[in-house]
Amino acid sequence: MKKFCIDLLLFMAAYFLLLPLTFINYAIVLFKSKDGGSGYFKSTAINIDKFGNREFRTLWNFSLRKETGYKFGNPEETISSALGKNERDNTLTKTGKILAGILNFLDKNHCLKSINDNL
Repeated sequence: MKKFCIDLLLFMAAYFLLLPLTFINYAIVLFKSKDGGSGYFKSTAINIDKFGNREFRTLWNFSLRKETGYKFGNPEETISSALGKNERDNTLTKTGKILAGILNFLDKNHCLKSINDNL
C-alpha cells in the first residue's frame, strides 16, 4: 500500500507540473529561438497524442476498434493515425466512428490525413 501511495503521489506531481512547465519552457523557447517558437504547441500536442496512444492502448483497443482492427499502442504513432487506419479499413466501433467524426469535423479528413504508414 505504501508503494502505491508513493507511485500515486509521483503521478500527481508529474501531471500537475506538465502544464506550468510547458509554458515556462515555451517562454524560454521564445527567448532563445530564431523562429519565435513556431510549431511549439503543435509539436507538444503530437507528443502528448503519441503518449496517449501508448498509455491508453487497452482502453482504445477495447472501445474504438473492432477485434480485427488495427491495434492502438505504437509509441511512435498518434491516436489519429490509428483511428485513420481503422477508418480506412472499416474496423471502427460506433464509439470510434463518433470520435473520428468529431476530429474529421474539426479538420476535414483529419484521421485519414494523419495515417503514418512508416511504422
